[in-house]
Amino acid sequence: MTRQTLLELLESVAAGGDSPAAALDKISWLPIEAVASNMQDSAAFARLDHHRALRQGYPEVVFAPGKSLDQLSEICARLEARNNSFLVTRADPSARERLARDFPRAQINELGRTAFLEPAERVAVPVHGPILIATAGTGDIPVAEEAAVTARAFGNPVEQIYDVGVAGIHRLVQESNALRRAAVLIVVAGMEGALASVVGGLVAAPVIAVPTSVGYGASFGGLAALLSMLNSCAAGVTVVNIDNGFGAAAAATRINQLRAQPS
Repeated sequence: MTRQTLLELLESVAAGGDSPAAALDKISWLPIEAVASNMQDSAAFARLDHHRALRQGYPEVVFAPGKSLDQLSEICARLEARNNSFLVTRADPSARERLARDFPRAQINELGRTAFLEPAERVAVPVHGPILIATAGTGDIPVAEEAAVTARAFGNPVEQIYDVGVAGIHRLVQESNALRRAAVLIVVAGMEGALASVVGGLVAAPVIAVPTSVGYGASFGGLAALLSMLNSCAAGVTVVNIDNGFGAAAAATRINQLRAQPS
């Protein structure tokens, strides 16, 4: 949003052309920043939505694949300048190295392939309780870490229990207190994806299942776990796409923070 655009909108409110509520709605949609190598909109490689947090409760997140290292760094620099924060997902080793160099404050998660620049001052967000992230096996942890970093970046308390799959179900039973505390659960599993159904049958809180591409040949890159979770016999289990830890955390955030709003 430019100063002139804002001035025109405020003048319209003063003249009675727009109500304050209508003006607020317009402001929430207007501030898109074009990012281009030559600083011309026609050649923009990205258009940053700086007011997404105003509409959705959390800011725009950067998906690293497909972007050059220079593009990625420039996008993050613009986000830092406006928001003093950014979150990057699916960053490969070269991208993580570049971001660590350009933004020394950024928290790099090697397993989760994320880079998170935490704002200097965090505004407390009302939440219903902790988001619990559980994995069936150690091989599912990278997807779980993506979910954990995202959930924390969006203002949620996060708890984690890893390697509690159905091959040794007693490991999950030992974590019954954590299961009861959780406001929302994210269950991450590859192979046959059975853990989501088990957890869904034990808890009253919402369960978001994340199939992973971990498994032998007949798992078909996570398709077997996806279909198993979609066909869960436990009522109320919802499913996101294969390896989509970010999407699970975004959905869990909306549930957790909506449940915390006063009725």
